[in-house]
Amino acid sequence: MNRENKRRSYEKGYYKTHRCDDVFTCKVCGRMVVPFGAGSSHRNHCPNCLSSLHLDHEEPGDRAADCGGVMEPISVWVRKNGEWAIIHRCRVCGKLSSNRIAADDNPLKLMSLAMRPVGQPPFPLEHIEELTDMMGGEGRLIR
Repeated sequence: MNRENKRRSYEKGYYKTHRCDDVFTCKVCGRMVVPFGAGSSHRNHCPNCLSSLHLDHEEPGDRAADCGGVMEPISVWVRKNGEWAIIHRCRVCGKLSSNRIAADDNPLKLMSLAMRPVGQPPFPLEHIEELTDMMGGEGRLIR
């Protein structure tokens, strides 16, 4: 089954109990994605660009979403056990989802997602002194 053929019918919960050995072409970067090297039995995103497709609706593996939009990686977070996960947002409907990282995911892409808030703060860095003054701190830079 190719990933584009999401309408292929399986009984509910099929993907939870069966390996997903599908080879697919990434809709974003065009690379051929194989399940081997992922470190798990379910490959759900491209290891190169970390993008996915919006296939699941309520539960992982249900393949019930009608959207089919590209799920772009927007951030990473660390689970209680220290494992990293990628936050994806659908470009079509805006749904957010979390996916475990895979063993062969692009480490530079993962780090760039993790560092995005530091590299692009929600305020201009030129105003850091002014912002700390407003919060009652000293905030003076040594010059």
